[in-house]
Amino acid sequence: MTEPLDWSGPAPRSSRFDDIYFSPEDGLAESRAVFLEGCDLPSAWAGRDRFVVGELGFGTGLNLLALVELWSATRVPGARLHMVSVEAHPLSRADGMRALGRWAELEPFSRALLAAWPEPRPGFHRIELPEDAILDLWIGDAAEGLTAWEGAADAWFLDGFAPARNPAMWSPELLALVAARSAPGARAASFTVAGGVRRGLQAAGFEIAKRPGFGAKRERLEAWLSPAEPRPAPRPRVAIVGAGIAGASLARACRALGLSATVVEADAPGTGASGNPAALVMPRLDAGGGAVAALHAQALDRAVQLYREVPGAVIAEGALQLEVQPRDAGRFDRLAAWDGFAPGAFERLDAKATAAALDEAGAPGCLACGAGLVVEPGPILNTWLAETPTVRAEVAGLERGDGVWRLTDAEGGLILEAEVVCLASGPAAARLADLPLRAVRGQASWTEAVAFSGAPAAWGGYAVPLKRGVLFGATHDRDDWSLESRTDDDEHNRGLLAQGRPRLAERIAGTALESRASLRAATPDHLPLAGRLEEGLFVLSGFGGRGFTLAPVLAEHVAALAVEAPSPLPRVLAAAVDPGRYDRRTR
Repeated sequence: MTEPLDWSGPAPRSSRFDDIYFSPEDGLAESRAVFLEGCDLPSAWAGRDRFVVGELGFGTGLNLLALVELWSATRVPGARLHMVSVEAHPLSRADGMRALGRWAELEPFSRALLAAWPEPRPGFHRIELPEDAILDLWIGDAAEGLTAWEGAADAWFLDGFAPARNPAMWSPELLALVAARSAPGARAASFTVAGGVRRGLQAAGFEIAKRPGFGAKRERLEAWLSPAEPRPAPRPRVAIVGAGIAGASLARACRALGLSATVVEADAPGTGASGNPAALVMPRLDAGGGAVAALHAQALDRAVQLYREVPGAVIAEGALQLEVQPRDAGRFDRLAAWDGFAPGAFERLDAKATAAALDEAGAPGCLACGAGLVVEPGPILNTWLAETPTVRAEVAGLERGDGVWRLTDAEGGLILEAEVVCLASGPAAARLADLPLRAVRGQASWTEAVAFSGAPAAWGGYAVPLKRGVLFGATHDRDDWSLESRTDDDEHNRGLLAQGRPRLAERIAGTALESRASLRAATPDHLPLAGRLEEGLFVLSGFGGRGFTLAPVLAEHVAALAVEAPSPLPRVLAAAVDPGRYDRRTR
């Protein structure tokens, strides 16, 4: 839950730790003096294409907004700022707004932060800020967050509450993690010069010095690691094979990192599995609460955040997962109570409430996902691909030499060259690399002659609204590569609809249907493939039927790997989707 604040004094105070979040004299001036000056900014990022800053204690976000303001005025054009911050007790958006509202000069940056202020779901939350700045905010234990993070910071803001009030934030073990997650030559700054903090930093390998403090504080602390020869951040050319939701998500993620990408697509964007007139954005419901559940919780949050920013993309909000098997009731109870989702993300509805939500005479109980979406793929693909060049060609071969990949057609002709290739073409990606992908044909049916009623729902089949009409289905035919629509499959889909939405099925009975078949890519363990195959070759595929849920955050992960930028995925989730996991299991 969000952290309650005491607003009775001149600065917001934590009721939990009985300490203030920033100086009552001038919190912004304090951030500039203690953290920006203490980390030798902006000099430390002069000439850098990418700079990474870590923070212990996100609080109100003031330090990082002061950082972004300075970055905006002094960065190299086209450079990227990455930030990671950890916070065990997040504030509510209302308290964040109240705290940050006193500094008008930060308004362009605080407005963007507040618009994306995350729900208190454990794990990483990615927030894109102005001036090509990206924040990965970890909500949860600080040591767990730093252990999960795969980046290396060039600077650290050590800003937990006072060591006497919050000793866990200054433990030797946590400071050792800071050092382990630091680049050579990294600097760290803090408002405290407590002896335990100085000794912990020195034991972790930092050199330290006391400097004049800010306001009533007599001294502050600066620390630094031994430098190394600076290495320029890679800026490879990227070729993305495929223009469905995976390819479009990669194009957007590459653009956010300042990469030059080209999409190669044999047909028009969205002609594969991403081409249905609507898509349901819902997580896989894993009651075990492990890595699979955490992956889908993070993916759902990121997908919903990004789709809401695309004009015309969202058709409906909220969706129901209906009980089908006797065990579903207990499973849904556990999911509704699981703390890996944001509070209130899921709600249990009994049969009466479900029937009312569906506009059906009778219904089982359900799990209601308030964050679920129904989206129209076209606006998303068009928006995310609009600024990325597209080459119309079918890639038949990949050849590597001198650090460059050559993409060739069926006759061996050169399509283009790139240092990095990302395979995002569904089951067809297995024709270009040794991938454990299986084609699963799915035919969906729809009509514009009948208006949708009730809530979007899934039950083994699904029924969702179009902007005009109803989409429902779908078939599930393994190893069937046919893309022809079949009348029998439309009838199969009518039967599925009758199982979950009988009243809607009656209204559609006798109505002529439109339909399309496409190929989903499935893996043996039903987890996607997102990661490096070999030097310069990456894959983003294997979503099954959940590409619109998983692709956005996994594309950010793959793009980060390609340029050695911080990934939004915790280590355990990155390992869960790593395409090399099958090799590791057979060793």
